[in-house]
Amino acid sequence: MRPSRRVVRRSCRDTVLRGRVNPADDLAAESLAAVVGERSIQSHQVLLSAAVTAADWARAGAPHGAVVVTDHQIAPRGRAGRPWTVTAGRDLAFALVLRPQVASEREGWLYAVVLAALADACGGGATIEWPDELRREGVMAAAAGIEVKLGGLTIKWAVVNVLIRDAQPPRGELLGAVLRAIDTRLADTPRAVLDDYVALCATIGRDVRVRLLGGATRLQGRALEVTDDGSLLLETDTGRRVPVRPQDISSIDGMSF
Repeated sequence: MRPSRRVVRRSCRDTVLRGRVNPADDLAAESLAAVVGERSIQSHQVLLSAAVTAADWARAGAPHGAVVVTDHQIAPRGRAGRPWTVTAGRDLAFALVLRPQVASEREGWLYAVVLAALADACGGGATIEWPDELRREGVMAAAAGIEVKLGGLTIKWAVVNVLIRDAQPPRGELLGAVLRAIDTRLADTPRAVLDDYVALCATIGRDVRVRLLGGATRLQGRALEVTDDGSLLLETDTGRRVPVRPQDISSIDGMSF
């Protein structure tokens, strides 16, 4: 599915705060026109949350590939509502609307797609920490959070919220590279995505402790593999194998024995 014709939008917040917030020229709509092509885009100086704005846009009918970009977010959050810290003028944060041809039971697969794409776009030397982080030398280099609206048997829409640390201006070229990488990975076969993902996933082979959403259920065991729905397959001390979906966890920690 190709992104639709570009539509540039600015919010009234931009006008109200123009005298108090220095615009990030490298993320202005005019600066991004060449890198986003015909993609629909909203470019803002300040937002409460790029993901919230993108989700509202998706509900209102935003097309596949539409992107919300802002330099400053008041309350940015990643997977499972985890708070993010985004440094204005230096980090790159944006939210992307997708309408993928993916079955509802495989919604977690989008994490594999997006993390593989981030690894493609952000250069070599990085590893993937299931389910949502790209790290370089043990430090988070990028992260993703995904909100999904299910529509029966398939995904109706998804909003991919992305944070890339120390992007450094001009950030438009990196934004374009990540968007193209996500498009490419969505078009790849699941086998190709999974092979590349697993080759970079540092979580596999480690002992981990997982807390599920709600906090009442905790699992621990050896991470064996990532499956074709994005789940992490754990083997517990009793030998039981348990698939854990990325959309079901609140936290995951490494363990030392």
